[in-house]
Amino acid sequence: MKLSNNLPIKEIKLELEKQLTHSYLEKYIQKPVIDEDKLLILYSIIKNTSYSNIQKKNYIITTMLVQIALDTHDMVTEKNLLNDSDIAKKSRQLTVLAGDYYSGLYYYMLSKLEDIPMIHTLASAIKEINEIKMSIYYQEFDSVQEFMELLKNLESLLIFRVAEHMERSSVNEFTGNWLLTRKLIREKSSFIKKGNSPIFKLLTDGPAHEIHNNQIVYTVDSYIQSYLGRAEETISNLPLHFHSLKTHVNTIIYDNFGQNIKVMEEG
Repeated sequence: MKLSNNLPIKEIKLELEKQLTHSYLEKYIQKPVIDEDKLLILYSIIKNTSYSNIQKKNYIITTMLVQIALDTHDMVTEKNLLNDSDIAKKSRQLTVLAGDYYSGLYYYMLSKLEDIPMIHTLASAIKEINEIKMSIYYQEFDSVQEFMELLKNLESLLIFRVAEHMERSSVNEFTGNWLLTRKLIREKSSFIKKGNSPIFKLLTDGPAHEIHNNQIVYTVDSYIQSYLGRAEETISNLPLHFHSLKTHVNTIIYDNFGQNIKVMEEG
């Protein structure tokens, strides 16, 4: 079957932004940020399948809506409700409802596709992700390395399962290493600029509490370099149709780490 590849990623992103637009919610809560890395990885996985362009677009948007729904629920803070202002309470309540709203959009789009195996794939992934979240937030890890692997799975598992469903799991090793690298970079930036980061707090207060605040940036930097190195090694082995993804990664690495890196040599 001839593959249909004339599906611009800009078109998909515009449609996703349209799905996420809700004027009432935007009055009280921040509009979700689309993770460009996850979107491009999903696009690279799905664009060379034999599905129609409409199906491809719906699969990508549906999966991103699942991810955004999960991320939105994570934004709900755990402050004492009694001490909150009415606006803060309303914001928290609407954040929960927004996550439910994005979940509803995902179910609606899947129902139009009538793809029971894909529905099962995403539902199973959601269950696994929630189990990983419990392991992280109940601090069921005994070392920094174990924590990092849990966080890597949390960031990547939805894409892992979709890639396996599409028989494109060759991208999974790169996906895990790259998405964890990007997550750690964002958390490090938040910690430096704002003095706080949920991930850094887990590392200093959890079972790995031997990491002191004055060591945490150095420790996370070492893991960034480690997982970045793995991402560099694994991206070079991806098939040619991942060219756009390789270019995207090359640009980010060049901008953040300079040009003396292996992945740049791959062109």
